Amino acid sequence: MPTRLVHLAFDANDVGQLSRFWAAALGWEVVHEDDEAVVAPAGFGYPGPSAVPLVFVPVPEHKAVKDRVHLDLATSSLQHQAELVSRLTDLGARPGDVGQGDVPWAVLADPEGNEFCVLEPRDVYSGTGPVAAIVTDCHDPAAMGRFWSEAAGWTVCYQEHDYAGLRSPAGTGPFLEFIQKPDAKRVKNRLHPDLAPEKPDDRDAELARLLAAGATRVDVGQGEATWAVLADPEGNEFCLLTPR
Repeated sequence: MPTRLVHLAFDANDVGQLSRFWAAALGWEVVHEDDEAVVAPAGFGYPGPSAVPLVFVPVPEHKAVKDRVHLDLATSSLQHQAELVSRLTDLGARPGDVGQGDVPWAVLADPEGNEFCVLEPRDVYSGTGPVAAIVTDCHDPAAMGRFWSEAAGWTVCYQEHDYAGLRSPAGTGPFLEFIQKPDAKRVKNRLHPDLAPEKPDDRDAELARLLAAGATRVDVGQGEATWAVLADPEGNEFCLLTPR
C-alpha cells in the first residue's frame, strides 16, 4: 500500500496556546498534550481519511515570512462565514493581509501569525468537515499534484494550469490543493504534512519509492530520529513516519 497522509504538523512557540486555539477554532479536541500536542475530532479513528489531525511541535524560531502551507476553513452560508470570523477573532485570530485584495473569503492569522482563510460557502467543500483544504503555494501545480498523489495515496480531483486538488479515494475529509504562486521558498515551512505506511509495510521500501518519485532527503536539525525528513520536488518539507 502507498503511504498515507496522517497529520499536518505545526511549528509552535507555545504548543499549549496554539493547540487550544485550533481545537476551539475547528470544534475538535486536544487529545494529547505533552511536549507536543495533537488536535483531532472527538472519537476520531486514527489514522483515517475523514480528517487530518493537527500536531503541534515546539520550536524556538518565530514566524518570519508568509506561510507556503495554510488551511482553508469551510462554511455553509454567508452568515456562517461571518459568525465563524467573529468567533475566531474572539479566540485570538487577527486579520491577515497577503495581498489578497477584495475577495469573498476572509484571511486571518492565528495567535502565532500563521495565515489561514475562512472561505465563503462552496459546494465542493460541503462534506469536508471544518477544514476544507490544506493549501500549498507552488510553481507547478500539475507536477505537485502528481507527486502528492503518489505520496499521499490521494486522487487528483481537479486540475487547471494554476491549481490542482486531491482528495482521499474514500471521498471524505479535506482536499490537498496546490496553487500557483510566483514567490520562491525562503525558509523551512512552519506547517508540513506527515506521511506513514500502513502496517506491516516496510518504511524503508516506501522511502525508496518516494525518493524515486522526486523527493529528496533534508536536514532540519532532526538528529537521530525514527522518522525520515524529506522534501517534495519544490522543497516543501514532510516527514515519513513509522508504519501505523
